[in-house]
Amino acid sequence: MKRLTFTDCFDPTGERFGVPTYPWKYAPDGLATRRQLRARGLRPGGQDIAAQILRPRRRHEPLTAYLYRVDRAKPVRPMTLAKRRALAKANRARRTCPECRRDAGYVIPSSLGMCATCAHNQEQRSA
Repeated sequence: MKRLTFTDCFDPTGERFGVPTYPWKYAPDGLATRRQLRARGLRPGGQDIAAQILRPRRRHEPLTAYLYRVDRAKPVRPMTLAKRRALAKANRARRTCPECRRDAGYVIPSSLGMCATCAHNQEQRSA
């Protein structure tokens, strides 16, 4: 794999990558990533990718971020009461220990599969 350089990432016509491509931090005004749109209270709203930015890395493929046109972005849909309730229920389930059925106060790590108290008690029982 050939390592990309700063100049390899500059393709404003899209000739090399099929979509206009810019180096990391050099995207033109009027384009934003999903995260940047969200920070402005916007979403892509079904539009196609307008461009991409690439960040070369030494031993891996370059990091890619897709860019969308800000002028075509739509406002984020407001959170409804039903969505809010569903989200609270899902988060509560992620915090509930399947062993002791108590709210741990944090998201149960999938590596343990239970709260830290129950995991440590099991370790002590097995030792």
